[in-house]
Amino acid sequence: MENTKNSIYKIITANGTGTGFKIDSRDFVITNYHVISGSKIVAVEDHKHNRFVAKVAMVNPEVDLAFLEVEGLKDRKGTIKIDPNYAVKNMQTVFINGFPFGMPFTVTEGIVSSTNQPMHGRNYVQTDAAVNPGNSGGPMLDENGVLVGVTTSKFTQADNVGFGIQHTDVIKQINEYNFDDVKYRVKCNSCDSYTVDETEFCSNCGNNIDISVFEEFEMSHFAKFVETALVELGANPVLCRAGRDYWEFHQGSALVRIFVVNSNYLYATSPLNKLPKDNLDATLSYIASDAVKPYKLGIYENKIFVSYRTHLSDIYSSEKDLVKKNIIGLAQKADDLDDYFHNEFGCPMSMESKVDDDEMVNELQNAAVEKEETTENETVSVHQEDEVPPMERLKKLKTMYEMELISADEYAEKKKEILDMV
Repeated sequence: MENTKNSIYKIITANGTGTGFKIDSRDFVITNYHVISGSKIVAVEDHKHNRFVAKVAMVNPEVDLAFLEVEGLKDRKGTIKIDPNYAVKNMQTVFINGFPFGMPFTVTEGIVSSTNQPMHGRNYVQTDAAVNPGNSGGPMLDENGVLVGVTTSKFTQADNVGFGIQHTDVIKQINEYNFDDVKYRVKCNSCDSYTVDETEFCSNCGNNIDISVFEEFEMSHFAKFVETALVELGANPVLCRAGRDYWEFHQGSALVRIFVVNSNYLYATSPLNKLPKDNLDATLSYIASDAVKPYKLGIYENKIFVSYRTHLSDIYSSEKDLVKKNIIGLAQKADDLDDYFHNEFGCPMSMESKVDDDEMVNELQNAAVEKEETTENETVSVHQEDEVPPMERLKKLKTMYEMELISADEYAEKKKEILDMV
């Protein structure tokens, strides 16, 4: 199961989050229908927090499955295996993979309590593993990374019980979907035909089709207002969505969040840096100086934030254009401020900050130049034989940090050690 994480993705819509995955023989991402219900375009995020636009290509509401076509992931082959002859057994160990409550990737272990549990007219795999909202659509795997089922958590009244769509039902849907184009298709579970045009009846067998499966979620006025600002910022709103009336995205290295507080206030904020161990007086003086109006700097749990707040009524008033301008400005200011605090006061970047490969290369080059300037008649080799290149070490360190395996202080300390060795 070591490589399966690279084939499991967070699914993000205007209504919330779920999980999806790729198998080793097909390009599309598989998830639950109820995860993407009301959307035809969603965002897919990998474990490195890279986001991609996904088009909903097939839905089968009765089986609760959907397939997503993701152009940006075409070159990534899935590693999760499927086997139509695989026999699921009672008491076997299974692993629930996903993003519960939209949190970082987790794996939960359990056992199969029932291989054929009847629920609402269908049979499911039942497990005692914890299944929570956000796990929906993720793979239920055995210890070899073979698909046992697709996790579903739509049975909200079931405590300490998890369910999965049987792998045979999933494989049937996979084998029957063979299209070269990408259109929104609704599958009739009665005759297994597909419908593209909006209709209340299957054109092949006349079976009833819930017309709502063709409808898209209607965004609130507030959501439309925020997403207009995001477009003006140059961002793709689909990739910024993190749930109903909630957005989260990186502007440069800074993570920006926009949401509603107490049903009354529009709030935009960004976690910038951690407080430094030195220069604390100078850092606090700058934070208290009110130097970034109309935004506010503050500290919460040893972390520096920049924020902007306004009453929701302002987006309906003559101030709406100013509010939109300030939302855009907050994102741009956050991207400048995290670098300013880092360079001016030595504040470590926050855990939420995004550091790309180009920045790593620049840091390595700068470290090499500084080393050359401080050594006389000494040759320093960046790539020493029998050692992992510094760039690869930095990438591995960054991955550990993003997975929250090490703290921000440990990340900064180990990163300094690598750069000092250049």
